[in-house]
Amino acid sequence: MLRNSKKRKVKLRKSKKQKVTEEEAPINKLPDAVLVKILSLLPTEEAFRTCVISKKWQTLSTLIYSFNFNCSEYREREDLSFIHNALEHSRSSKIEKFELDLTECMDLCQLDYNLKFDFDFLVNRCCRFAVKRNVENLVLGLYSPEECPLPESLYTCSSLITLDVTLCCGFINDAVISWNSLKSITLGYVVFTDEDMVKLLSGCPSLETMELYRYDGFRRVEINSSTLKTLKLIDYGIPGVGYELDGVSGVRDELEIIAPYLQNLEISGDFLDVKCKLVDVSSVVNAKINYNNKCINHVPNVNEEHNCRDYHQVLYSLIQENLQKLCYATELTIGNWFTQLDDICNYVDNSRCNFELRDLAKGVNMDLQNCVSRLELHNLKNVKIVISSMLCLKYHMLRFSCDSYFAGSIKMSDLRVTFFYDN
Repeated sequence: MLRNSKKRKVKLRKSKKQKVTEEEAPINKLPDAVLVKILSLLPTEEAFRTCVISKKWQTLSTLIYSFNFNCSEYREREDLSFIHNALEHSRSSKIEKFELDLTECMDLCQLDYNLKFDFDFLVNRCCRFAVKRNVENLVLGLYSPEECPLPESLYTCSSLITLDVTLCCGFINDAVISWNSLKSITLGYVVFTDEDMVKLLSGCPSLETMELYRYDGFRRVEINSSTLKTLKLIDYGIPGVGYELDGVSGVRDELEIIAPYLQNLEISGDFLDVKCKLVDVSSVVNAKINYNNKCINHVPNVNEEHNCRDYHQVLYSLIQENLQKLCYATELTIGNWFTQLDDICNYVDNSRCNFELRDLAKGVNMDLQNCVSRLELHNLKNVKIVISSMLCLKYHMLRFSCDSYFAGSIKMSDLRVTFFYDN
């Protein structure tokens, strides 16, 4: 009996010692503010799991000020339930960053109307939650570039500093945008009308950087703000999403860019048959013009009677005009279209129309010599020419004459011309 009693006492001592060790764990000695900051850096679901540690951690997890939510395709109902529960228990008065990603469930929303309704409710609740707590950085991955407008509760969020939106179809009718603190906006897989772009640009007086990728709808970007210094336009058009064609010609209109105060401009990626026209970019000092146009004969639903040769002549003239519009640039990166070599070898039978192939076979270099020979780029210091990694060596041999064309056309001895391959 005495021996068993001693064993029980030893066990009790060990139990008390373990309990004391847990309560005095080094991390528990940190100030609550530091612990909340650590939790705010974790994925939100993991941060809330810490509530099982103790009552103290139950409180700490409700005070996080950075949220990161996502719905996966195979557990969307569980994810929805968790997000609503986290919002319900949050006691944070200020949000630095809020992320909601529903993009993985895009296809499900097309098949399940009830799920789409639930997502709409969730998006609106999350945005109201974030706006009420003066969110500064907002990332929204929605579910449709055709059926999912930006929630109305965001339109007058004066605390926003950065905004990143994916899969969205612009604003509701009669929307008035007032993002007075917004400095950076990124829009991807979005369909915005010209009216949407006007609302956006007029409602962001402090905007400094704007990036759009995989976008459609608008045909004009007019930036009159002197604070917006950087514009990036990457990949026109959204795969799998229909777009309206010009009913007269059967092709898209031009995309006009008017930005007299802009300093950094990037236009890159696939622009289909869209003719990008620089109307006023007189302050641009750093330009990256590396986009590709398809022949109209390779664009779906285009009128086959359209004159292919005239179309390419228009493109060649537009390229020359655009380069001349960059007359004050000091740094210039140009792409494959400049040498008409972008993917001849990789898709020689498919990507080139007969008009282009005939000219190439004859050695016609109508874009390289003719365009450059008349340019006046007096401030230009560095030129980078992107060459496709898929090209044959024999086409690359033409590049060695490019630097002489540039140097001769702008009359500068200190011009640096470099070549590099794309990824």
